[in-house]
Amino acid sequence: MKCFVLVLVTAAVLFFSAFCEAQQSDEDIVLAKESEVYCISTASVRATPELIVKKINAAAQLLEKEGKQAFRKFKGKNSPFLFAGTYIWINNMNSIMLMHPIKPGLIGTSLIALKDKDGRRFFVEMIDIVKTKGQGWIKYTWPKPGETGRSHKLAFVKKAMCDGEPVMIGAGTYDIPEKEMNKLVLK
Repeated sequence: MKCFVLVLVTAAVLFFSAFCEAQQSDEDIVLAKESEVYCISTASVRATPELIVKKINAAAQLLEKEGKQAFRKFKGKNSPFLFAGTYIWINNMNSIMLMHPIKPGLIGTSLIALKDKDGRRFFVEMIDIVKTKGQGWIKYTWPKPGETGRSHKLAFVKKAMCDGEPVMIGAGTYDIPEKEMNKLVLK
């Protein structure tokens, strides 16, 4: 009888855990879609390099203060980190995505082997920038929010601390002329 009760309790715990995990995944998917729609709705404002740096610096301060508890503040309608048609993302120093507001399927995924259409492993380059310089600009290709094809993107990346661990925060824009992109990347 004890064995039967133990099996029953174990099954109930496993079922409840799976149910909670499924609910969390559904919530993440809904929040990601809401984030994407909101991000697209903000695209009428141009994401200037100055605005991107300002948002990244604010994100770094928030992460250093609140750690991973701040991740929720980077997502959803009216998040100050979904702005001018772009968003903040966070990955660890091994290129594993920790937070992405519109692509939750990337969370927990290693992006070290990800290449753009030119064959560049741009996440490797981003990590190199933050490890050697602390911050900087990089140009690569990535889909615009709401689109599937890849476009040229300019991103600013910065090293920050999150729960005592170094992370990389990034945000970028697609709407900067090529000449201006090249100037920023060379800095």
